[in-house]
Amino acid sequence: MINLFKIKGQRKEEAANSNGGPPVKKQSPGELRLHKDIAELNPPKTTKISFPNGKDDLMNFEATLRPDEGYYLGGAFTFTFQVSASYPHEAPKVKCKTKVYHPNIDLEGNVCLNILREDWKPVLNINTIIYGLNLLFSQPNDEDPLNHEAAAVLRDNPQKFQRNVQMAMSGGYVDNTHFPRCK
Repeated sequence: MINLFKIKGQRKEEAANSNGGPPVKKQSPGELRLHKDIAELNPPKTTKISFPNGKDDLMNFEATLRPDEGYYLGGAFTFTFQVSASYPHEAPKVKCKTKVYHPNIDLEGNVCLNILREDWKPVLNINTIIYGLNLLFSQPNDEDPLNHEAAAVLRDNPQKFQRNVQMAMSGGYVDNTHFPRCK
């Protein structure tokens, strides 16, 4: 009985590949869901999505955010998304490629966003993450920081925080740490 299913599956695959082309790669449920999410993407006008490995690799892509308000106005910040085959049951891995002075992003690019960790649910999608990242730039959160120094400055001296952000975005130094220009 088991052999019948195996033979039937092989015949279906042979029939699908009989058109002379390469074998058809079967998509995982995560790839199918991600394809749907990407087709339905509606990012803010300040966000661009790109596929550096081409449209054949939807599981790895980038989002570049250009905030149009707040401390980070005028900057450009690129995030990488790595989506596993178990998506949406597992949140994508998101890192910031742009070195940024931010309370919720550390100097290695790790992002502190609750929906990427403990609050992730399979009903959430890529659009939700992109809006969450945009929110981090319009409303940095000093209560759940990865960069504790930046969070303390934001909490205790918002004007100094503003100056530090501008210095970092201009390609300067903040507390002996150099930040590449991102304007």
